[in-house]
This record gives sequence, C-alpha cells and structure tokens, in this order.
Amino acid sequence: MNDMLQYKNYIAPIHFSSTDKVFYGKVGGIDDLVSFEGVSVEDLENAFHEAIEDYIETCNEIGKRAK
Repeated sequence: MNDMLQYKNYIAPIHFSSTDKVFYGKVGGIDDLVSFEGVSVEDLENAFHEAIEDYIETCNEIGKRAK
C-alpha cells in the first residue's frame, strides 16, 4: 500500500479521518504549511495538485524560491 502522493518533486503522506470521513495530507520537505483534503482518492489527488500549484504560484508572486 502506498500512502504517499508525489507531484512535481513534492511529496505528502496521506491519512484518513474516520470521524470526518475524509482523506487528508500535508506537504513535507518545505518550510510552509500546505495541506489538502478530499472525500475520495480522485478528490484528494486533485486537491494535492491544486495545493502544489498554488504554493508555487504564491512563492513566485512573493519572490520566494519554491522548494
């Protein structure tokens, strides 16, 4: 079982909350908090990709090097 997502050299461990019935994750290896969630695997992957794209865009806007 693979409990990690990877996109554009970013990785995130995946968890499941049985209370909230949602998958969630936090991007590792960066100094900022970038988290995401989804109610299905497809939702989770889409949210992860969007979170990474938003992170990169925000870093570019503020002149910070995205890791």
